[in-house]
Amino acid sequence: MKDFWNERYDEESYAYGSSPNVFFKQQLDKLKVGSLLLPAEGEGRNAVYALSKGWEVLAFDFSESAMVKAKKLAATYNLNLDYQVIDALKFNATKKFDVIAFCYAHFPAAIRKKANQHLLKSLKPNGHIIFEAFSKNQLGRPSGGPKNIDMLYNIDEVEDEFNGINLKILKEKEIELNEGLYHIGNASVIRFTGTKI
Repeated sequence: MKDFWNERYDEESYAYGSSPNVFFKQQLDKLKVGSLLLPAEGEGRNAVYALSKGWEVLAFDFSESAMVKAKKLAATYNLNLDYQVIDALKFNATKKFDVIAFCYAHFPAAIRKKANQHLLKSLKPNGHIIFEAFSKNQLGRPSGGPKNIDMLYNIDEVEDEFNGINLKILKEKEIELNEGLYHIGNASVIRFTGTKI
């Protein structure tokens, strides 16, 4: 899995584009600027957007190539990005964050709930979550996402894996993706926002 992502992020172009995810941007822009954690952040498109708006950002991914591309993207805007190469279950923050954003953070099924619950420990009480991922109805579509249905989400799984969260938005939605080379076309996603109880 790690080799797959290092190879994808070694490509010259940005696999999912350099612009932020649409839902992430919409929701972040509603919040008071503060500290933001971005797990499985890939090539840094969301991190760079948040930094440009004054957010204090910590991003991580398990791909070394992702970090190189993310820091390169940040440098083009004269921004300094704090980025770690680490597995989700090994990540331990030294502080609590105002916001955690999961943008297509599709962890392996065997660790997914544990990883999500572990990362929520880094969120302040009343802190915000922004989440967008492919739904199980995405399987077989050419617009992106894991080919293993167990890595995709349904509503019940989101409610289970993010218990302890006061959900504000939770919906499965058909959208048109236009994010780089690998997220293009009609897609089925699950989106949610909420706050930590």
